[in-house]
Amino acid sequence: MANSSGKIFELEGFAAVGMAADALVPLTVDRTIPLPFGSELLFLPDRKPVLFNLETRQIETVAENPYHPGEAIWPVAAFNSPGYVLAYACAYQENRHAGALPLFSYGAVGWHRGGFRTAAIQVDRERRQDLRLMPLEKITAGVRRMQKQMPENRLRRHLETCALKYSCPAAKNFFIGRCEAPLPTSRYCNARCLGCISLQKNNAISNCQERIAFTPSSREISEIALCHIRRVKKSVVSFGQGCEGDPLLAADVIEPAIRRIRAASSDGTINMNTNASRPDILDRLFTAGLDSIRVSMNSVRESCYKAYFRPNGYRFSDVTDSIDTARRHQKFISMNYLNCPGFTDSPEELNALIAFIHKHPVDLIQWRNLNFDPARYVRIMAKSARQGDPIGMETVLKKLKQAFPKIKFGYFNPPKEAFKSN
Repeated sequence: MANSSGKIFELEGFAAVGMAADALVPLTVDRTIPLPFGSELLFLPDRKPVLFNLETRQIETVAENPYHPGEAIWPVAAFNSPGYVLAYACAYQENRHAGALPLFSYGAVGWHRGGFRTAAIQVDRERRQDLRLMPLEKITAGVRRMQKQMPENRLRRHLETCALKYSCPAAKNFFIGRCEAPLPTSRYCNARCLGCISLQKNNAISNCQERIAFTPSSREISEIALCHIRRVKKSVVSFGQGCEGDPLLAADVIEPAIRRIRAASSDGTINMNTNASRPDILDRLFTAGLDSIRVSMNSVRESCYKAYFRPNGYRFSDVTDSIDTARRHQKFISMNYLNCPGFTDSPEELNALIAFIHKHPVDLIQWRNLNFDPARYVRIMAKSARQGDPIGMETVLKKLKQAFPKIKFGYFNPPKEAFKSN
């Protein structure tokens, strides 16, 4: 729990509870893992904690500290490190007229024998975004080095802001020369995602970071990409970042940038994170040298997809056509699958996902936690399609592996050296 000053404390006599839509589950050791390094704890305003009373063995909503009557208490949630998918959200009851939660994921968390535990499942062991491998002195030294190496490059200046102001792990990795580097390019998007972190016109939710305000040139893009590729083994450079719109809407500079990169080097993996709304453009980019795509989806059911992404000028069939286009080009396909317990682990969503992958095969599912108010999201999805009782995220992962033994689960975009192992 947290009190009004933000102090987190253990409430004696109660156990933490996980939430998946209407399902409430007391947390146990076998349902949780130690809180991963780099995770953050968040307290939830305008909400009351839902707890398991150890004496009555009942789940109840607790409005105030039972040991200090009149003292308000708030639920505490875990924003877990990359590589962990939520099994349960933090359990809470909204106050009347509660405001929308900021754009984070809200995992269930409890305290046991001197440490925090969270209801999450590890899906990727790579330390690509482990903050312990990104010391500030190395980042600032890298920034100074790149300022000298490419003083006029506007994209380099933009990435400095990402690394130093917004603490973007991808931008940090570019400046210290490891793993995957970002190539933000697009100012525009043809989706109006409810949880967009770079543009929110609804004053009830604020965006976490500002969208890129210019379109870098093909030369600026290729300069950044080649710098990273030439100094990092098994490197990845990716279009489609949290600080931009969808990169397919900037294909007029991205296509020649890819050609410039490939004319200079065959090394490195050129990836695009996208809503996959323009299969015609992707066809051109694959021909130019794009190696892989990561397609963002909250659901493979059209009504639920449209309710979250709110497409503006494209159809759900364009997304499936893009996946099929990538398959025809023999490119690596990842699904950026946005998870929310209570929806993602409903029987209807699992069955739809299995049917979808049979028809439109993908190589990798990147299990990402949806950064959105979980209770609000479940209500929105309930208006779009029927959801049965959740079966649990562990069951979902198990059944998918049974249906598709060769499919990979993970979190990060792999280098092409890892493609052939599928």
